[in-house]
Amino acid sequence: MTLNYRHLHYFWMVAKEGGFARAAERMDMAIQTISAQVRELEKDLGHQLLKPAGRGVALTEAGQVAFAKAEEIFQIGQSLPELVRAVAGKPVLHFRIGLCDGISKLAVHALLKPVLDTENLHLTCHEGEPEQLLAELALHHLDFVFAGQPPPANPNLRVQSRMLISSEVDWYGASKWVKKSHVNHFPQCLAELPVLLPTGHSRLRVDLNYWFEQLGIVPHVVGEFEDSALMSVFAARGSGVFPVSRLGVYDTGTLSGLRLLGRCDAVHEAIHGVWNVRGIDHPLVVDLLERLAV
Repeated sequence: MTLNYRHLHYFWMVAKEGGFARAAERMDMAIQTISAQVRELEKDLGHQLLKPAGRGVALTEAGQVAFAKAEEIFQIGQSLPELVRAVAGKPVLHFRIGLCDGISKLAVHALLKPVLDTENLHLTCHEGEPEQLLAELALHHLDFVFAGQPPPANPNLRVQSRMLISSEVDWYGASKWVKKSHVNHFPQCLAELPVLLPTGHSRLRVDLNYWFEQLGIVPHVVGEFEDSALMSVFAARGSGVFPVSRLGVYDTGTLSGLRLLGRCDAVHEAIHGVWNVRGIDHPLVVDLLERLAV
């Protein structure tokens, strides 16, 4: 059975006013019309809702239940226009971004800082392989992608990219490892200390491997992570020392409890922004590119 809300509204008004005559006067309608509509509702529900009471009407037990629910329904209905006006007056600005596996999430958060205070912002973050995220960007399912390197040339993707930042890499660790490194100074101490590294998905890992090779260091790797924030948590718990871009270090104090082990000016982490050529009109894409012009 589909409930007729017009019939329910007439019943609700009669119950609130305590009689058909007062409801008819309030609604500026004929008593007969309202009475017929209420009878239709009682017929649909299969129960009597109203009973005579002096010069008016009273609710039956079934009517009390129906009236309580009608109160909820029509009170919500009365507040709906105000809610709609409030939302329409403050439109939500959706910003859907992709984070390629292996890039520093700490650094990305720092890059996003200029737009995070945007009024009524609804931010959605997706993480995945570069190929997957670029495909989503091409289909307009994403507005912007942060990647560790420019996208491969592909005329079918119709995307543009730009390097947003290139930041030197520093090494951090818990106090016990930093103190121990005084015996074998940085960076040679990385051959003895437990080392946490980004996975091979990361361009930074490729550059670090080359740096190790140039220095003749074989690092004592005890863990590999795609998420730099997660790697910093393990490092803070004493699992090992790890590299992080200086942009990420100065982001939010995520490295609380960790100490600087050494600076690595020879290695940089670059983060590139990628956007759809037809999506450049998104206000936050435009804002980011203007603020992060290098």
